[in-house]
Amino acid sequence: MLIVAMNLIFVACILYTIGVWSEKIQGRLNRWHLIVFWLGLCFDTIGTGAMGKMAGSVFKFNFHGITGLAAIFLMFFHSVWASIVLYNKDEKMILQFHKLSLVVWFVWLIPMVTGMIYGASM
Repeated sequence: MLIVAMNLIFVACILYTIGVWSEKIQGRLNRWHLIVFWLGLCFDTIGTGAMGKMAGSVFKFNFHGITGLAAIFLMFFHSVWASIVLYNKDEKMILQFHKLSLVVWFVWLIPMVTGMIYGASM
């Protein structure tokens, strides 16, 4: 189960990184970015749930737990907001959305890295 959970989170990392950085490089939010954001969120949530099941609790009140929960909420908000921006066809927001994406991606990296460090030290 550990290997499955790690792979799910690794896929989430790849998806989210591709989505965020390609959006930044292309200079505009596209529909395929939105799809990749939602897929990244799904893989991360399922992988995090699997890790939590193995640990005996989905949430632990520590640095990794707090930043991980914050990251999932931010990823959800980010995906919903991207959906709204594309639905409304707000050209100004479509061109500037990468600013939010980068912030959410950097915050998401914190629990990703602390999870690797914490997991490696066990």
